[in-house]
Amino acid sequence: MIRAIVFTIIEALLFGVCLFGAAGKFLWPMAWAVLGIYFLLKVVGLAFLDPNLIRERVAPGSGIDRIDVVLASLGCLALYPATFIVAGLDAVRFGPAVPISQPVQIFAFFIYTLGYGFAYWAIHSNPFFSSVVRIQEDRGHSVISSGPYALIRHPGYAGVLVAHLFLPLALDSVWALVPTALGVLIFVARTVREDQTLQEHLVGYREYQGRIRWRLLPYIW
Repeated sequence: MIRAIVFTIIEALLFGVCLFGAAGKFLWPMAWAVLGIYFLLKVVGLAFLDPNLIRERVAPGSGIDRIDVVLASLGCLALYPATFIVAGLDAVRFGPAVPISQPVQIFAFFIYTLGYGFAYWAIHSNPFFSSVVRIQEDRGHSVISSGPYALIRHPGYAGVLVAHLFLPLALDSVWALVPTALGVLIFVARTVREDQTLQEHLVGYREYQGRIRWRLLPYIW
């Protein structure tokens, strides 16, 4: 738990430096709102999630898919530091290049919040929600099909990706959509690899795939 708290504090400092350092000032209300929602959900997770799950997410056990670690790292760099830096430069320091109306920003922030809320619903529903792809035999890994997993197979990814597709609009930066789009593509690739791994190695996952056809978007993919 202490390690998770330290990691969260470091993450908050890093994200703040990326956003406000790129912007060149602290007076950016929407950036504060974005960080506030993100870390509020983090704190709620630390308070209410199973400690065993928190430990798994901070320090996964053996059997990690190394390629997935690389993809996860690249995707996170694109969705977080890169997007924040570009948004700060575009929306505040030099721009915005294409101004986004305040109602659109507020709507985008609302969708961003809902997306992360949906992702945390997935985390709360799945005691095996690791930060990397691995079959958690040491934790009695089994298929989860309740909650959002009754709708799509990767609700955690879905919530985060929807949130980040709207994040640049909330931050008044169309240029930030470039690193965001790259990060989304990388995470979509992760879902394909994760599906293959679970299908091959997790008992009952093939049957679950047969019942729940959609990876990320119901009736689409």
